[in-house]
Amino acid sequence: MTVGDRRNTVIVAGHRGDTAVAERHLDDPEPVVRAAALGALDRIGSLTDDRLAAAFDDDDAIVRRRAAELAAARPDVDLMPLLTDDDATVVEMAVWACGERDTVSDELLAVVIDLTTDADEPLVREAGAAALGAIGDARGAPAVLVACGDKPHVRRRAVLALAPFAGDEIEAAIDRALTDRDWQVRQAAEDLRRAAGTVDLI
Repeated sequence: MTVGDRRNTVIVAGHRGDTAVAERHLDDPEPVVRAAALGALDRIGSLTDDRLAAAFDDDDAIVRRRAAELAAARPDVDLMPLLTDDDATVVEMAVWACGERDTVSDELLAVVIDLTTDADEPLVREAGAAALGAIGDARGAPAVLVACGDKPHVRRRAVLALAPFAGDEIEAAIDRALTDRDWQVRQAAEDLRRAAGTVDLI
């Protein structure tokens, strides 16, 4: 079968509850098939935490990224290995997964904070700002404020991430965003003001 055929077979197996077929493809030579097998097992309810964590060591970023996505709903799976991955798209997904969890450890929070301000890739910094807003821990607020001065697409996400935080610095950052040169940043700030019941927009 072609790669596409094998991938489709795995996807169908996930919908049909065929664990045996999905498991057989966990070691497929093609990463898109291995990633699909993880998703199929998750859909069936047969994906164990240990099996998911093992995928963190896969040679291909496609599989590690899918594993990070699935780990969002599995609080007992340690995301730390993927937060330090060599591939920025994997790190981005792992950061997103942290933001999707009900709670994160102090250790994970500290890494997400560092990535929001210091990651080389803007997409990781953007994901970090969004995750910190979703987590809502006050320790993340300074990093979100830093992100409010980043590249336009990072600023847009960072301004929205200010929503759970309060204080003079937060209000000042929203005020600055209302006059940002990027219209989407201004729109994000206006949305925050409207949500807070503020009517006097700049």
